[in-house]
Amino acid sequence: MTEQEMIELALAENFAGAVVVDTKDIVFDPIFRPCCEENLCGQYGINYTCPPDCGSPEDMERKIRAHKKALVLQTIWEIPDMTDNTAVKPAKKAHNAAQLRLAKKFREGGVPGFLVGASGCALCSPCHLKNGEPCPHPLERYSCMSAYCIFVQKLAEHCGIDYDCGPGLLAFFGMYVFD
Repeated sequence: MTEQEMIELALAENFAGAVVVDTKDIVFDPIFRPCCEENLCGQYGINYTCPPDCGSPEDMERKIRAHKKALVLQTIWEIPDMTDNTAVKPAKKAHNAAQLRLAKKFREGGVPGFLVGASGCALCSPCHLKNGEPCPHPLERYSCMSAYCIFVQKLAEHCGIDYDCGPGLLAFFGMYVFD
């Protein structure tokens, strides 16, 4: 599967933006790790894909840089108040579900890789870490952009994708990392 075919599949899956970048061009900044430590999502320390269990900021950067390319994915949602979790959570869930469908198509098309989500993995609820059990989905699970300490605004600018989509619109970002 070519990069162009990957982009076309993403757009057919209703992503508003889909751009392939070199992983060397992704900006990482450990200043974003405290966003996870604030535990606003409630997954800190109880999800394999969230800090501290996912790895240090340096570990996360190395994981992405070990691959050559990333397909940056964006969805845009009509959400007037970004602090309204009753609107934000379902939108993030739909974004990640679309990424999971896309990742399956990429793998079936011969492009192995892994996802970076708009939030931490929600394949199991609760995460098996909570009960001290191994993850049943080690190949499908995904960490969020904040756990990787990705500077999403700079990534969006590099891709030519709007980070701020205007009043009442909220963009979510994710990636499929591959070689």
